[in-house]
Amino acid sequence: MHAVLLWALGAGALTGGALVFVCGSMARATFSMLGSLCCAGGVVVVLGLPYLGVVIVLMMIMEMAIMAVFMVAYMMDPAGLTPMSMVHNKRGALATSVAVFAALVTGIFVVPWPQRAGRAPSDTTFQVGRALMDDQMLAMVTLGVTLLATMVGATVLATRRGRYDRFGDDLDQRPARDPAGGGVGR
Repeated sequence: MHAVLLWALGAGALTGGALVFVCGSMARATFSMLGSLCCAGGVVVVLGLPYLGVVIVLMMIMEMAIMAVFMVAYMMDPAGLTPMSMVHNKRGALATSVAVFAALVTGIFVVPWPQRAGRAPSDTTFQVGRALMDDQMLAMVTLGVTLLATMVGATVLATRRGRYDRFGDDLDQRPARDPAGGGVGR
């Protein structure tokens, strides 16, 4: 059963990846990429690392959602449905991708893979968490807080007014001056 699921998810990942370059619009390419990366996360789950697989899927969903939001906000075609091409130098891109694929497949068969020493760990999630967080805990916590502060700071700097500006300097302006409609000062 695992082998069938692994092959199905692998085929789904390859199909979604190929559709990214075949689709004629940015929106369809975004959802194709999302499907491909979710299938890749599923492959990781089937291979016995459920924590990493779920993290990959959640991360890709958020990444593609952010990409779609920015696409709607900043592109000239908000729906992203205008026909376009994701490949600009088609012959060069094809030659490069075929060469890289051939090198990777060759590497699979040429590299002397090590044999398993001992038995498989009972809890792979704990082992991965320990490997990631044991020596790098301070760096990961600092990175998380820094990213959060960056997102909050960017949001604050992007707004033209504060939360209570519509109530006036002394917060006594009733009804509130709402820029979306009506109110005092319109």
